[in-house]
Amino acid sequence: MYARKLQVESVNPHGEAQLCPIAWIDNFAMRNFTNDAVFDDTLPVADGLLEVGFRVPIDQLEMAMEDWFRRKGYIKPEEKLRVTQLQDG
Repeated sequence: MYARKLQVESVNPHGEAQLCPIAWIDNFAMRNFTNDAVFDDTLPVADGLLEVGFRVPIDQLEMAMEDWFRRKGYIKPEEKLRVTQLQDG
């Protein structure tokens, strides 16, 4: 079910990235404001690491997470969120 590993980072205006804390990711996963079932297949694993199923669209996930993180005050208006699929080693 959780077949893909994603890296979740906040990026400042200078392009410097920082892994998002697992607490932020977990907050989104547990209290997803979209009420969209497509995001049910998500599992926060560690800081900056989220495992998801194949039916989770990464672009929509990134937009929804960025919106949620802004609403919660986790990221500043000038920052953005970057969600990247990691290659299995």
